[in-house]
Amino acid sequence: MEHEGMLPPLTALTEDEQMFKDAVASFAREQVGPRVHKMDKEQRIDPDLVRQCFELGIMGIEIPSEYGGAESSFFMACLAVEELAAVDPAIAVLVDVQNTLCANALLRWATPEQKQRYLPRMATELVGAYALSEAGSGSDAFSLRCRAEDRGDHWVLNGPKLWITNGNEAGLFIVFATVDPSLGYKGITAFLVEKEFDGFKVGKKEDKLGIRASSTCELIMEDCVVPKENLLGEVGRGYKIAIETLNEGRIGIGAQMVGLARGALDHCLQYTTERVQFGKPIASFQGVQFQLAQCATENEAARLMVYNAARLKDAGRRFVKEAAMAKLFASQVAERTASTVVDLFGGYGYTTEYPAEKYYRDCKIGKIYEGTSNMQLQTIAKLIEPKV
Repeated sequence: MEHEGMLPPLTALTEDEQMFKDAVASFAREQVGPRVHKMDKEQRIDPDLVRQCFELGIMGIEIPSEYGGAESSFFMACLAVEELAAVDPAIAVLVDVQNTLCANALLRWATPEQKQRYLPRMATELVGAYALSEAGSGSDAFSLRCRAEDRGDHWVLNGPKLWITNGNEAGLFIVFATVDPSLGYKGITAFLVEKEFDGFKVGKKEDKLGIRASSTCELIMEDCVVPKENLLGEVGRGYKIAIETLNEGRIGIGAQMVGLARGALDHCLQYTTERVQFGKPIASFQGVQFQLAQCATENEAARLMVYNAARLKDAGRRFVKEAAMAKLFASQVAERTASTVVDLFGGYGYTTEYPAEKYYRDCKIGKIYEGTSNMQLQTIAKLIEPKV
């Protein structure tokens, strides 16, 4: 009997999926790879790469063709994120947030007019960002204090947001604010805020440990005027939009961590065949082989967990537990793999001349954003409670 949390065997990709995966891998290797070190050092994604991501069609993977998108699946978006992350997790998260958070939220909750106004641009030139977190509301997401006031023919938003991915590149922000703090989560409401709206500005860009090219910014709203037609969903339903979107988004982060771990391991496999000690490549030593084998095994397990969660989501099946497990485990695997890779590179692994140290810095965020590991464990624990 098929387990409710599993679909039939998912190891094989279809021909179309493999072709797409190969195309993104080629783009990542040829176009992203030569710029990784410079972008990390300058803490900035090359704007030309953002343009190429749109041209390749990977910024609107699930957007229907009537809006200029690829009209593909959530699973395909995860494949793109995985392949990009193998080369640079920073460019991967730009594509991930665009697809698994922003476009997904609009596809599910936007009005026909909002879809017509924004989705064609999101498929071709408009970067999105997802603005939920604040200084006092991280894991406790719904204790946010950003206020939304109904002024009759428009809304006015006041308050800062922190840790917003794509802050510098984005032109459209999904902003969560409360219409009344006394209502708790029932006051949370979502808005579509354009970068050019009066009273809105992007503030400080964070100087981070890893994924340094990815912009993580403060947003400042001071009497920010939002047209009435830019309400996303219904008043007081923002919590539902946030929860359901993040449930999907964490699968994308799992894919990012799978790609990161594979990219680090691929570099290490190459290095250990070239590094000679005691007269032979270190890859010939059983102690090294066992470490590489352990990393490869864990990476494959994490990949299958991510693929399964993405397939379940596309099939309209329950996937929240599987998504939490996939993100939790993939982030753990990425951290262990990146650490092992630094060890096997030895002294070179501690220098910026080689890629090992960057993968090590980049992996840590996987346990933090889009739900910390402790929050994933809490979700899993609730969903495995015995039925009595």
